Amino acid sequence: MPDGYTVDDPRQHTVTRLLHDLTAGNRNAFDDLLPLVYDELHALAGRQRRRWTGNETLNTTALVHEAYLRLVDQSTPRWQTHAHFLAVASKAMRQLLLDYAKRQSAAKRGGRQPHVPLDEIEVAMNDEGGNSERPGAWSEALLALEQSLTRLEEHNRAQSQVVECRFFGGLSIHETADALGISPATVKRRWAMAQAWLYRDLKRALGTSA
Repeated sequence: MPDGYTVDDPRQHTVTRLLHDLTAGNRNAFDDLLPLVYDELHALAGRQRRRWTGNETLNTTALVHEAYLRLVDQSTPRWQTHAHFLAVASKAMRQLLLDYAKRQSAAKRGGRQPHVPLDEIEVAMNDEGGNSERPGAWSEALLALEQSLTRLEEHNRAQSQVVECRFFGGLSIHETADALGISPATVKRRWAMAQAWLYRDLKRALGTSA
């Protein structure tokens, strides 16, 4: 997974500085902040597009525009730092992708609950990209993962936050650590534990039909 930026990348410091300036009442900072926000969202959406290589209908530009509209408040953005912005953007990207998958699945199956082979979900969960040629595989795998992630949130919120940043936000280990205020080692540990939990949960949910 691409790192997106290094710890010393000036972009994160610029966004954080502009947010501080905006909070302090400098309205000029808002105009400087918006192009950076759009660029950051484009990077996040681009990572999702590369992950789901088998889904030709996933439109990066549409994801960016919708996320931008959801995240940008024309009075004051509700983020404190660049890291906080990444966490909020990951949550928004999760909801956008889920909404997109629901629409795609409903259009192809008339709203019926699809059958999802476990091997296709495992490919998605392990971050290898959507390589299945079966129509609707992307949306079905994402919907199944979302249901399991909702159960993980009830079981272990800290692990689910890592999945949200890593999988839905497409954030690197270090980006996730910054966004959640934890160490990279903790991110790696929680990511591995979450993947194992999700796999077991999905296997139970699908049962012998997998």
